[in-house]
Amino acid sequence: MSHFADHRQLLTADAVRTQCGRVTERVRNGGGKFLVNDDALDDCAAHVVEVTRSRYPDLDIPYHSRWRHFRTPTATKLEERLLTHLADLDPLESARVGFDLVIPSVLLDAGAGPHWAYHAPDAAEPVGRSEGLGLASLDMFLDGAFSTQGRPRTDADALRSLTKERLELGFQVNDANPLVGVDGRVELLRSLGSTMRADPDRFPTGRPGDLIDLLCRDGATAISARALLGAVLDALTPVWPSGRTLGAPFDLGDAWHYPPFGSGPDAIIPFHKLSQWLTYSLAETCERNGIVVTDLDDLTGLPEYRNGGLLLETGVLSLREPSAAEGVHAPGSELIVEWRALTISLLDEIADRVRTRLGRPDMLLAEVLEGGTWAAGRVLAFERDPAGTPPLHLDSDGTVF
Repeated sequence: MSHFADHRQLLTADAVRTQCGRVTERVRNGGGKFLVNDDALDDCAAHVVEVTRSRYPDLDIPYHSRWRHFRTPTATKLEERLLTHLADLDPLESARVGFDLVIPSVLLDAGAGPHWAYHAPDAAEPVGRSEGLGLASLDMFLDGAFSTQGRPRTDADALRSLTKERLELGFQVNDANPLVGVDGRVELLRSLGSTMRADPDRFPTGRPGDLIDLLCRDGATAISARALLGAVLDALTPVWPSGRTLGAPFDLGDAWHYPPFGSGPDAIIPFHKLSQWLTYSLAETCERNGIVVTDLDDLTGLPEYRNGGLLLETGVLSLREPSAAEGVHAPGSELIVEWRALTISLLDEIADRVRTRLGRPDMLLAEVLEGGTWAAGRVLAFERDPAGTPPLHLDSDGTVF
């Protein structure tokens, strides 16, 4: 039975759940490169609950969003500068500026590697990984590095002319502070600039913030998460590196061939990880400015190495061939595609258990991730390895993980 007659149907969160569910069913039926231990799901959920309660004792949990990375306990001045700037704007322009910041910042967020850190102006110590990347991108944004006018905004021409040297300067990269995938990050931002310049209907002023006007036409004050993700995928899928059309007449972005399913659309497993995390982050941006985002649970969990690592660290997943842990795996490898698909499906199952244990049946998946699975995966990674490396060795180019 064909599940997808058209490649465009793969550009939805529903398609992510469907295809990942098919991979998970195959693995549970004895196929694939992993084993699923369903008996470990409860213990995994219990660990997530423990971490969630320690981080958010009152269970007032924000979304798993880029906004969490614009400050740390010892680095607050950059966020204060941002909030002061936004406070002087009307809500719609504040939302535009928020989109201008969040979209390039998320594109810059693939794994930094264990040896890079960013020293914020007011921080006693440098900070690495997502928080460091968030602070660095916010600092560049506030300094006008993404604007031809040198203002806290983003425009296509500034991104198209961004150099590797400018990004390395902004992210404090040097021989002693190496950042994984610098070239890939620069190309993503340049590609974003080119994509906006080539699409004046969606980006009439050449700003990422133009998307809020597209979504809130006729004075709308509420949008669905499905519409928000659809706008992100329609507008930004061309940003991703070319060469992954997989038989489609257009680039499918973060979607990969799974050989056991043969060929054609049914053999493509979409994840849209950065696009979905961007959507969570834009949803918070909207809500900060009085625009309601409905049906957020239509989105899926995020298939990256913290959530996927949680499953391996807690024994929910194990490798059928343990020796596979020794190799270095590309994003399109069958093993990594399978790991990411299992992560999507099993996060839904863990989220249900977390909601039950916390007595929060209405808890959004975005809150479970933040509370939550991503943080628990990080805690366990650092317990295993002081550098917090992923449990599988990933060949990252700065555009996926």
